[in-house]
Amino acid sequence: MTRKTFKIPDMTCSNCAMKLESLEDDLEGVKRVDASYHKLQMVVEYDETKLTEEQIIAAVEKKGYTAVTI
Repeated sequence: MTRKTFKIPDMTCSNCAMKLESLEDDLEGVKRVDASYHKLQMVVEYDETKLTEEQIIAAVEKKGYTAVTI
């Protein structure tokens, strides 16, 4: 398992955080997503043999947000 933190600069509310946490259900290989509106970041724990960092960023962008690896 890999754990990465992403900066989400355009997250504007707690509903945004919940929307990003739904990536757990959307992406195979994601074990856990913790998004924080107050910190403007998201921590993703995932299986690097099933999913890449680029795929996570693309999924975030599909939801309407920008993700930058910290």
